[in-house]
Amino acid sequence: MERIPHLGQTLPRWPVGQSTVLARPDVGARPMNWNITLGDGSVRDVIYWPETKTYEDFYKVRGGNPILFPFNARSYDRGDIHFWRDANGTRRPMPMHGLARQGDFKLTRLDAGGFSAQFVPSEEAKACYPFDYEFTVTYRFEPFGLVCELSLKNLGREPLPWSAGHHFYFTVPWSEGSARGDYLIRLPAAKRLRQDFTTGQLMPGPELQTDENLANPALIDTIHTALRSNTVVFGEKGRPGDVNIRIGNAKVPPADATIVTWSGSDDAPYYCVEPWMGPPNSPEHKIGLHHVRPGETEVFAISISVK
Repeated sequence: MERIPHLGQTLPRWPVGQSTVLARPDVGARPMNWNITLGDGSVRDVIYWPETKTYEDFYKVRGGNPILFPFNARSYDRGDIHFWRDANGTRRPMPMHGLARQGDFKLTRLDAGGFSAQFVPSEEAKACYPFDYEFTVTYRFEPFGLVCELSLKNLGREPLPWSAGHHFYFTVPWSEGSARGDYLIRLPAAKRLRQDFTTGQLMPGPELQTDENLANPALIDTIHTALRSNTVVFGEKGRPGDVNIRIGNAKVPPADATIVTWSGSDDAPYYCVEPWMGPPNSPEHKIGLHHVRPGETEVFAISISVK
């Protein structure tokens, strides 16, 4: 691991074999850029990060991997966005994508292979999610991949609800002269859903094939669930270098495990393939909502490799 100056900050950077990762563990526990040096000496960005001039509104930057905790995307309470209702019937605020991506973290491990960082709830976060817990993000970097574990430890006396996830911004296209339409995604889902952004409820999604072209507009904002395999693969047709995203170690992940596909526009230089514990708005519809019992810890683990 090394440290480099960047926009007035000193950031850790990990050269691990052919991979190099730049991150801000202290804000959002967020990797910013991951690139790989190829055999011909060229460099391929795997995780996209735009050229920025400041760290102001860092959490809003479309790049890296924002952590979504305790709940994914949009939460609703009886049709009102940015709220949720706990098990006791108390209505509480909940920002878009939760609390972690804009939150402070304290390092608990920093070494040549990666880092662990523990969420430090602000007063706002405590009002939104008033529980006694430890939420830790752990990364291990590899020559052609990474592993990330989201760990929630319940220090309180009541079950702890959560349904967390990732918002990876992958560089697409990554070959010079290629376009998004040159890329395919293999996503073995038995069910596809959409979220009604007015009410927060889940609706039937589009009919899609297991293999789809990334330029297909029907993929945008689609929730892929009932996964028949724990691995999603996408890459350039007929060329090596596919990105493999794996949820956990079981061949088939839990029934509510979810992948969301999204991009900001047709010509954006990134494409988001997002592994989540469950669909958005889980506290209301209960699909994909997990509970950690007092004194116990639950881990949501994913791994990414380039092959």
